[in-house]
Amino acid sequence: MHDRDMDYAENVVRFSCAGEALFGIVSLPVQPARRAVLIVVGGPQYRVGSHRQFTTLARGLAAQGIAVLRFDYRGMGDSEGAMRDFEAVGEDLRAAVDSLFEAVPGLDDVVIWGLCDGASAALFYAAGDARVSGLVLLNPWVRTSGGHAKATIKHYYRARLFDPALWKKIVRGQFDVRAAAGSFLRIAAAALGKGQGGAAGSAVAAASLPERMQAGLARFRGKVLLIISGADLTAQEFLDTAAGSDAWQALLAAPRVSRQTLAEADHTFSRRVWKEQVLHWTGDWLRSW
Repeated sequence: MHDRDMDYAENVVRFSCAGEALFGIVSLPVQPARRAVLIVVGGPQYRVGSHRQFTTLARGLAAQGIAVLRFDYRGMGDSEGAMRDFEAVGEDLRAAVDSLFEAVPGLDDVVIWGLCDGASAALFYAAGDARVSGLVLLNPWVRTSGGHAKATIKHYYRARLFDPALWKKIVRGQFDVRAAAGSFLRIAAAALGKGQGGAAGSAVAAASLPERMQAGLARFRGKVLLIISGADLTAQEFLDTAAGSDAWQALLAAPRVSRQTLAEADHTFSRRVWKEQVLHWTGDWLRSW
């Protein structure tokens, strides 16, 4: 498909991963830059993205001369195979990078762009592939039960206490105080690490998701652009986790890491103005090195 008003084409690609067919869309400029972008989806979704986010991002970058591949993991969208979570998509990412190099002759390197657990998947993968020169990480997923509970108390309940609409509902008897109190107590217990049992009490506990992600970032030596939504609990949990870790703070303070914050944006940058800002930041950063 080619639009005469644009200087890029969009082509369907089919490639193999462990004997199963994966499908994606390459947005290919007439004269592509020597650095391309691989969009990694987050959560149980496919290559279009929430609010068509991945589609508009790919087309916006292609209009700037940057080739982009967005694709479906095995078990998602049009791709074959069993569904898998973000910690088991390394083979899928390698196959997608291979496909992108085949689709864009003369390509030098690839940047992986990931939202939420797509950012987490990118961190797990990037250090093992020398073709990956950079990462764009949006609202990285570092979810633990305790971390999520603490972020909810700090950033949600605190704001609710100062919300006039809440107090009006309470005065009018339109708010279930008992149910809300029960929910708060369950979250508070999780924040304090109570009632978790099992592996948490074992002599040798596996490294947590934030620890494994931190290790992935430490292994990766390329450039990083971190984009944070100000109105998103996933982003706040990530920031709180990083603030409580000397290792995270040292990594994020390194010169190779750039950071942008969109104060009013939600998790998926659902408004057009937010998507356009992310596109602008991504394109400028890609051309800056």
